[in-house]
Amino acid sequence: MAQVVATRSIQGSMLSPNGRSLSTRSDKFLKPASFAVKVLGNKAKRSGRVSLKSRRVVDTSVRSSSCVETQVVPVSPENMPNEQFERLIEMQKFSDTSVGMWSKPTVRRKTKIVCTVGPSTNTREMIWKLAEAAMNVARMNMSHGDHASHKKVIDLVKEYNAQSKDNTIAIMLDTKRGVSTPTCASVNYDDFVNDVEAGDMLLVDGGMMSFMVKSKTKDSVKCEVVDGGELKSRRHLNAEEKVQRYLQPLDWEDIKFGVENKVDFYAVSIVKDAQVVQELKNYLKGCDADIHVIVKIESADSIPNLHSIITASDGAMVARGDLGAKLPIEEVPILQGKIINLCRSMGKAVIVATNMLESMIVHPTPTRAEVSDIAIAVREGADAVMLSGETAYEKFPLKAAGVMHTVALRTEATITTSSEMPANLGQAFKNHLSEMFAYHATMMSNTLGISTVVFTKTGFMAILLSHYRPSGTIYAFTNEKKIQQRLALYQGVCPIYMEFSGDAEETFANALATLL
Repeated sequence: MAQVVATRSIQGSMLSPNGRSLSTRSDKFLKPASFAVKVLGNKAKRSGRVSLKSRRVVDTSVRSSSCVETQVVPVSPENMPNEQFERLIEMQKFSDTSVGMWSKPTVRRKTKIVCTVGPSTNTREMIWKLAEAAMNVARMNMSHGDHASHKKVIDLVKEYNAQSKDNTIAIMLDTKRGVSTPTCASVNYDDFVNDVEAGDMLLVDGGMMSFMVKSKTKDSVKCEVVDGGELKSRRHLNAEEKVQRYLQPLDWEDIKFGVENKVDFYAVSIVKDAQVVQELKNYLKGCDADIHVIVKIESADSIPNLHSIITASDGAMVARGDLGAKLPIEEVPILQGKIINLCRSMGKAVIVATNMLESMIVHPTPTRAEVSDIAIAVREGADAVMLSGETAYEKFPLKAAGVMHTVALRTEATITTSSEMPANLGQAFKNHLSEMFAYHATMMSNTLGISTVVFTKTGFMAILLSHYRPSGTIYAFTNEKKIQQRLALYQGVCPIYMEFSGDAEETFANALATLL
């Protein structure tokens, strides 16, 4: 294998969430109630790094560091002191624009946030704080640890969901993983050695580093560093489209683990055609497992088969780092918009991922370009934006989640709705009566500026409404805990668990009483 060292950098930090109290009962659905009342002191943790210089490898060095978080920046209106918030309102009165500072406040963030839970955030306190700060979906990359550690995280998320009646967190497993030693980095693809040849170029971490294959043995590939950098664990490796993706033995172990623990979503890597998705779906059906499949669009080979891949799946993740390593980088934002539009037209969830707040892995504030990147994804209509290393294993997980929440909230406040539907919508289930209901409910929401209440046992109607992106919140009442968790991923949906009565009028009255 490539003679490089990949070690984890682990640092922990705690932050007590800060929020404006909300007065009405309906407001309790706008911001999760606080459970994390105990703040632990920071514990400095050891971190290992390796610096790869061109054509040579430098041994890893270990150092300790600690960090202290003081506040989430930037600050959104509900987190501002009363005096500062009132000053902003007064400033608006002197503005001659209809879209001035917070002139159209959005009381609930519609775009969901997927947070990767890793060594820095896999404790009870940090999971609670992430949930209160911004997290809607807890993602676990199987390279972060073993099944025992992931079982602990899943149990903690389920514990949070059991205690928080007004907020729920979905659980997503990413099936990709690998193992590293002090002298090599492994690849979780069985035929990797057979598929590469001497002279091939290997791209690591979205093209940030590159290696030239010099020779290989029966079970290893030796490489020369061409473009060096800091190599950490859990980084993706691309062998210039030579690797043919199918589900590996380790993938199946993780999939079975997810079935046993009743997770909500699988994120499947390097999907080049619909066959992998269909194979996984058939397996889940045989297990009677109600788990949705999210395909990661990260291969150039996926693009020609995009329609069939998304049709076979329940949603897509735009993995821009790997796409940018395999395609001209100027094509990535264009593809991002196309994938978002395609998923919306088909009634599928879509997540924008990779490098959203990459600078906050080491810095407490984001770059302006990263802020704009989040805003663009929100404006394009993504169901969710995702944090990876920012919340998994570095210094400022809570700040990163807070920044993403604030930027998404502010961007949504400037989005105006039209009385006309986009031409590409209404085709997901065009012969289904529910499509007509969703269409007219959305038109009413946009015209009157009101929210929508929907009752669902399967989540279907709420998901259908979500892909229209109505101006108001979609309050989805369900009597199934599993459906409540799944709907946490979908844009604009506020899932609420409630026992249904045999009398429809009574059920409706109980739902209204919950909101009022």
